[in-house]
Amino acid sequence: MSDVQSQMTNNSFVSSENSKLRVLLWDLDGTLVRGKRFGSYKDYTAPMLESIFGTSGSLHQMVVSGMTDLQIVEEALRSAGITREHITARKDELIRSYIEQMKLALGNEAHVIEAIPGAREALEAAHNHPRYQSALLTGNIEPAAHLKVEATGLAEFFTLPGAFGHESFDRRDLPALAAKCINDHLGVELLPEQFIVIGDTPNDVACARHFGAKVLGVGTGRVHSKDELRACKPDALLPDLLDLELFMETLGKL
Repeated sequence: MSDVQSQMTNNSFVSSENSKLRVLLWDLDGTLVRGKRFGSYKDYTAPMLESIFGTSGSLHQMVVSGMTDLQIVEEALRSAGITREHITARKDELIRSYIEQMKLALGNEAHVIEAIPGAREALEAAHNHPRYQSALLTGNIEPAAHLKVEATGLAEFFTLPGAFGHESFDRRDLPALAAKCINDHLGVELLPEQFIVIGDTPNDVACARHFGAKVLGVGTGRVHSKDELRACKPDALLPDLLDLELFMETLGKL
């Protein structure tokens, strides 16, 4: 076999192997982890906003499930006349203050984070299967997401770069951002349908559809019911992550 033929064969093999790969883009809050007390994230988000903008706006009245952190800040402060431009200009300061306040809340146990039942086992099962690799796709800013997976013992399963809540005011942008980072990291060109978003909110379904990814809805969140998720028409829907056999069987069909 000539060198050219050998290279073509190798490329064909690599391409074939890549086509089997599925990247799991995991939502975090409500899907894999949760605060022990509902709404406790406001214990550190409100002080962060007040320290930088002098007000937390309408944060305490908001339900923020499925939103990015930037979107939460924008919507909370809109009534105070603070614009997206103001927020963007102070984004680095926001991130620093956010993490400082979050670490304080974790340190004094005002905010306790726990893994959702079945989360570790589901991540581990996917991690041990050659077809799957996992990345985070979360509305959390990146350092907050890393704190949460480290605090709950889940960090080891995320082998690929993801996308985070400081990167866009619109969650629908995140899958494309994650895909670009992952393709660059792996040196491949995976198709949108090779990504599977896993999440507990209608926004998870919407962002997957916007990008062209598959989507697995899970009824593990505190805000949206399984019926609400079903109405969004995910590709598959599970009540939780407790049945590992069903979880892996469902992934295999996507």
